[in-house]
Amino acid sequence: MKIAVASPPFPESIDDGLRQLEQLVKEAAEKEARIICFPESYLPGYPGMGYDLSDRSPEKLQSALQTVCTIAARNHIAIIVPMDWYEGDDLLNIAFVVSATGDVLGYQTKNQLDPTEDNIWTAGTKRRLFEVEGLKFGITICHEGFRYPESVRWAAQNGAAVVFHPHFTGSNTGGVQLTEWGHRNNPYYEKAMMMRAMENTIYFVSSNYGSRYPESASSVIAPDGNCRAYQPYGTTGVIVADIDPAAATGLLAKRFKSELYFDNI
Repeated sequence: MKIAVASPPFPESIDDGLRQLEQLVKEAAEKEARIICFPESYLPGYPGMGYDLSDRSPEKLQSALQTVCTIAARNHIAIIVPMDWYEGDDLLNIAFVVSATGDVLGYQTKNQLDPTEDNIWTAGTKRRLFEVEGLKFGITICHEGFRYPESVRWAAQNGAAVVFHPHFTGSNTGGVQLTEWGHRNNPYYEKAMMMRAMENTIYFVSSNYGSRYPESASSVIAPDGNCRAYQPYGTTGVIVADIDPAAATGLLAKRFKSELYFDNI
């Protein structure tokens, strides 16, 4: 199966984000990808990116999701689109899964917020799996995938061949220009991606914005920890990679003896 990972620029507005999304989805579909993942809080954009706060209204978010469904059906490709979303008065950081026929299959909430996000979003409380064309997968969002490996292990133990990881690191205004994927002087993020794949024997597929100074690349990591593909630093675009779901055995995740750690808590 071919999968795609998007590295879009920061959206200037929710409409700009949808334009960029449609362009990258079309490119991925032309390369025969069956599913594409976008970075964290892509619609309307991560807080502080400069979009108008009215773009985060429930009405605009609902309309944007309907547009994504139309784009998915038009291009015959499933889309993982991270969004801000309201449940009552609570604002959640989530990732919707939209099928290739434009149906919403559900969403995963970000359950482990970074301490700096406590005043932005309400943490979710549940994990779930999804399936597209026989590919079973989970989703873990940014901080929880980097610092809470349990979020990935849960999916692997329950049969996921892939865990998609929408995230955001980096800046357009300043930082270090990385040059080599996984270099020892790079921030730890790419090393964490490797470990999430290796320690569970699954694919770990991570999507970041294509900022000028990213601290991690959008990447596809194989079950043996090797980086199969990544977006060059400081660029925007979409990468498409072949994966073999049969190679994602989940062997190490399934050997984890949870009773040694949780029964006596």
